[in-house]
Amino acid sequence: MQINLFIVDDHYMIIEGIQSLLVQEKDINWMGHATSAASCLAFLKNHQPDVILMDINLPDKTGIDLCREVKVLYPSVFIIGLSTFNQHSFISKMMDNGASGYILKNATRPELMEAIRTVMKGRLFFSNEAALALQQSPDVHNIILTRREKEVLELIADGFTNSEIAGKLYISITTVDTHRKNLLSKFDSRNVASLVRKASQLNFI
Repeated sequence: MQINLFIVDDHYMIIEGIQSLLVQEKDINWMGHATSAASCLAFLKNHQPDVILMDINLPDKTGIDLCREVKVLYPSVFIIGLSTFNQHSFISKMMDNGASGYILKNATRPELMEAIRTVMKGRLFFSNEAALALQQSPDVHNIILTRREKEVLELIADGFTNSEIAGKLYISITTVDTHRKNLLSKFDSRNVASLVRKASQLNFI
C-alpha cells in the first residue's frame, strides 16, 4: 500500500534530510512540503496526504494549533509531531490536539518508518525519547473503571470502531458511545488519541 507523505517544516535541511532517508522506501509517495502553516493549509485544499510530519515551531503558527486545525478540516489525515523538543508539555499538547505520534528530529530511518506505518494502522507512536519524557512526567489521576469500561478501553486502543466494539461485546452502539464518553471524561481527554495515551501512561492498557 502506498503511503502519501507530506512534511511541514521551515528548515530545508530537515526536509531534505528526511526525504533522503525515505527515498528508497517503495511504499512512500513523497507529496512535497510546506514551510508554514498557511502554505500547508493551501496545499491541503487540493491534495490529501495520508500522513503529515509536522514541526512544532512554524513561522506563522505553532504546529500544535495547526494540528488541531488540520484534524478539524481533514480528520482522516494522520499527523506525527516532529520536533527537537521532548518536553512532556509539548508532546501532551500535540497529542491532545489530534496527533497520532511524536518523534524527534534525530530519529533514525527505521524509527521514522515505524512511526509512519504505525499511525497508518490507526495506532499511536512515540519515539523512544518522547515515550521516556511522557513516563517521567505522568498525569496524576484517581481513576476507577468498571469491568465494561476496561473492555471498551482496550478495544478502543486496538483501533476498533463503536459498531465493531458493540458487535464484540454484544451491546448496543449507544451503550458503547456512552462508555466512550465516560472514558474521555474520566481521563480528562478531548479525543481518543489523548485517551489512549493517558490510559497507557497510567497502565490501564
